[in-house]
Amino acid sequence: MTRRAGIIGYPVGHSLSPVFQQAAFAHSGLDVVYERWETPLPDLPARVAALRAPDVLGANVTVPHKEHVIPLLDEVGGLAARAGAVNTIVNRDGRLFGFNTDGPGFVAALRQEAFFEPGGRAFLLLGAGGAARGIALALLEARAAAVDIWNRTPERAAVLARDLGAPARALADLPPLAGYDCLVNCTTVGMKGGPDPEGLPCPLDSAGSGLLVVDIVYAPRVTPLLRAAAARGLRTLGGLPMLIYQGALAFELWTGLPAPVDVMVRAAENELARREGAAR
Repeated sequence: MTRRAGIIGYPVGHSLSPVFQQAAFAHSGLDVVYERWETPLPDLPARVAALRAPDVLGANVTVPHKEHVIPLLDEVGGLAARAGAVNTIVNRDGRLFGFNTDGPGFVAALRQEAFFEPGGRAFLLLGAGGAARGIALALLEARAAAVDIWNRTPERAAVLARDLGAPARALADLPPLAGYDCLVNCTTVGMKGGPDPEGLPCPLDSAGSGLLVVDIVYAPRVTPLLRAAAARGLRTLGGLPMLIYQGALAFELWTGLPAPVDVMVRAAENELARREGAAR
């Protein structure tokens, strides 16, 4: 029996997940079709209910449904419950389990791609949405020394820091970057097609030479923030590795098999290159 998995969101036409997940299933010899499930909010309960079918492995969940799916599930894992967001649903004999692989995927990308161990390090997160919440939780579990959060709406940063507890804290003003080991852009500033595609989420003038600059935006692969950081000689990490590693963790939850990360990376990079070439 051909089985199915897919991505639930609105919109999902731009998503890279079908490209690299399908490549992973094919490489692993699994008869699985990965689909795009464009789902407006009123249709979400029916879409999630359909995941209980015996031929469905589960789904990835993207904006704006990561919080909305929680009441529709049978059980939610610890990190997902603390984050208040689910990005992976697993169907186990008709029961739906929710997980959050965003934060662990981010930490895996730090370790595997940037060779950066978060334990004992100081982080500044820009943004206080769902992505920032999952990343901050994973950093705290990895024993980061400090996780500071700044948001253009200070109240949102304060709520997130309160929910996370020490050592997370909200900042009313952007601090000098020299006191941090890693800067993480969790906003949409610099995203292709976003409200500010050419902007910088913060200036880099105060950055120390050892700062690692991470942008979780993956389209384009080199954002304005990453270009500015590279021009200053700073180390950088783009958003594609996080996307791949969170997807790899989802693949393993669905299948119980090791994810072919290299295959997934190649498929995603080839698709991004194709899109960039078509846009010229």
